Amino acid sequence: MTKKIIPPSELIINPDGSVFHLHLLPEQLTDRIILVGDPARVNMVAEFFDTKDFEVSSREFHTIGGTYKGKPIMCLSHGIGPDNIDIVINELDALANVDFKTREVRDNLRRLTMVRIGTSGALQPELTLGTPVIAEKSIGFDGVLNYYAGRDEVADLDFEKALIEHTGWNPNWAKPYVVDADAELVAQIGRDDMVRGNTISAVGFYGPQGRELRLPLSNPDLNRRIEELEYKGRKITNYEMESAPLAGLGRLMGHRCMTVCSIIANRYNNSANPNYKSGIRDLIATVLERI
Repeated sequence: MTKKIIPPSELIINPDGSVFHLHLLPEQLTDRIILVGDPARVNMVAEFFDTKDFEVSSREFHTIGGTYKGKPIMCLSHGIGPDNIDIVINELDALANVDFKTREVRDNLRRLTMVRIGTSGALQPELTLGTPVIAEKSIGFDGVLNYYAGRDEVADLDFEKALIEHTGWNPNWAKPYVVDADAELVAQIGRDDMVRGNTISAVGFYGPQGRELRLPLSNPDLNRRIEELEYKGRKITNYEMESAPLAGLGRLMGHRCMTVCSIIANRYNNSANPNYKSGIRDLIATVLERI
């Protein structure tokens, strides 16, 4: 069987041998990866590490690698939005599964474990501020997964159909997709102290999440329809911006991926907590113990 060789235009390798955006070297990659949005939050995660072996910063991508209780681990910031997840997970997979000298895809593929720790806005009244919500199912409003072959094989097509019909989905928007997080990883990280949720990944923070400032919305009742939708006895729990492409691309590539977010705002009752960092710190400590 002919090996797949990836040309320089498709996978850019920097002169120092690092991958284009992340500036990480293949030998720096660890099997366990904590993902966060904020580059500054990487420092918060790394405070828990026993050792810090390297630190790399490029654009919004900040990485610290080391060990935690004897386990090699790294924390990487992905910035904001689903497009950044497309960059991060493709480059992490390339570091794991492409020989950077020959550009050949390796015969024996390496499986990574990626847990994203983020913040989120709740869509149901019972989700109080500070509640950790696992994106057991992620609903992508971003369209990223639709550009990849095999999309339907990893998606919950019946859930997608129910969502489109119930919301009167605007044809000008990208078609939504629904994907499950890795079930074994969810069981490993989740306990009774975390809610299992159906989480939306929006393509923006304001209009795409139903926030209206100066500009009116094209579908102002979308959030009401989303809040009312019940699929197989479960409602949609929260908004964030990255869990769906992470779960979807992870499933396509064979990696173990999931997201858990701390609720810092409740869109249903218009409450918010801007002083949420202590809750995030506690969530980080919990995930590090269980990953």
